[in-house]
Amino acid sequence: MNEQATAKHTLKLNYKRTFLIGFAFFGILLLWQVYDSWCPTFLTDIFARRMYDLSSAELKLADADKILNVQWIVGIIMACDNLAALILLPIFGNLSDKTKTPIGKRMPYILAGTMVSALAFPFIPLLFHSNNIAGMIVIMAIVLIFMMMYRNPAVALMPDITPKPLRAKANGIINIMGYLGGASATVLGIFLKLSDYINVADSARKLWIIEIPFIVASVLMVISALVLFFSIKENRIAEEMKDELALGEQMAAIENPVDDDAPMTKANKRMLLAILGAEFLWFMADNAIGTYIGNYVIYYLNSASSATMLLTIIGGAASVIGFAAAGAIADRIGRKWTVSGGLTLTVLSMIVMCFIVPSGNVTGENGEQAFPALLFAVWALKGFGMALVHNCSFPMVVELCSNRKIGKFTGYYYAASMSAQTVTPVLLGLVFKATLAWRALPVYAAILFALSAAAFTLLVKNIKARKVENLRGLEAIEGD
Repeated sequence: MNEQATAKHTLKLNYKRTFLIGFAFFGILLLWQVYDSWCPTFLTDIFARRMYDLSSAELKLADADKILNVQWIVGIIMACDNLAALILLPIFGNLSDKTKTPIGKRMPYILAGTMVSALAFPFIPLLFHSNNIAGMIVIMAIVLIFMMMYRNPAVALMPDITPKPLRAKANGIINIMGYLGGASATVLGIFLKLSDYINVADSARKLWIIEIPFIVASVLMVISALVLFFSIKENRIAEEMKDELALGEQMAAIENPVDDDAPMTKANKRMLLAILGAEFLWFMADNAIGTYIGNYVIYYLNSASSATMLLTIIGGAASVIGFAAAGAIADRIGRKWTVSGGLTLTVLSMIVMCFIVPSGNVTGENGEQAFPALLFAVWALKGFGMALVHNCSFPMVVELCSNRKIGKFTGYYYAASMSAQTVTPVLLGLVFKATLAWRALPVYAAILFALSAAAFTLLVKNIKARKVENLRGLEAIEGD
């Protein structure tokens, strides 16, 4: 039997196990969705009130310039968190690569990071409600530091026990699980509207409106970590998968074979740097949108904050479709063109967003205006496009290393993304301060997405792995 025939009969994606690994990503995106949806507005409100000595209700009626003038401060604080992540992610990646315990090399970090983050997380809205800026920022930093302990090992867990040719499809499954986590938080935001808290007099604010989402996120994070711990036995699975992982190394979609005992080849190094460079640009764009969309909806479109949550649900649903389709698309046209196509769709969505303006039709109790329906279509297109990008880009990075260095290369991937997320909130905050225009947001994102698409298309080679046949039906979901 030749090598390709052997691969067809040997390599198969264990969907049940991949789904269970996805609980790690469920916890990550769950916390991140709550953090990104609420915290920038907390910071905007508390700094603008302090700077201009106004109540939140008065601030809502004040000039838009006052809100825009504090966005650079918001950006610096959000960037400091990402700067810490930039330093810590590679450290925890390297540490987990070298860790050996009875419960595995990733699981100790996942459990410790989850528990501390989950305990600290609900204190963020409590301290905001108490008008304690310093305390809120300290707790935000603690949550982020321990999430970095969690994040790299949790993401590295999938490639640890998945052969290289199957990682794009596996990544699709764990990303779908992640988006289900994000959706769990988003649904809460529809019923517990942040704008109902922000747009009232300080004395009328109800703490439970902002506290419940953080408590629910913490509880679900702990549950997801426990499901992962009791269902995934790292050491046993790694031993059982040894032969399949070795075969996957032979079938990797790279120019030169990986050899841990030799320096990285020039061709592989070029590929890695090109992917990371393009990734830096698309994360600058994507994080800008994610950081400021809540403020964009509340302060520019003058709409209810629940609209942001609806955007997230629609974008998430489109992302799930994208993640489900990305593996099959990559099998047909290659990972490079799948990523390039996703970036092109995202650029088009941002160009459309540049032309969206407030509706002017007052519909809400607190003077909110009708939400522009076109933005829902923009978010669906963006969600689908970025799902193609995220699904294939991470497997392309860890394709360039052996199993001994997955944590380290996961650190490279997140170093690029976190460095982008360190720069972009500050840079865009300064753009807002200079232009005093919320419409700078989609223009900024469109330019960066376009540069990323150009860099990725021109510099990354399209190397297709040999096809493998996945089992279907009951065979595909049988036990470990």
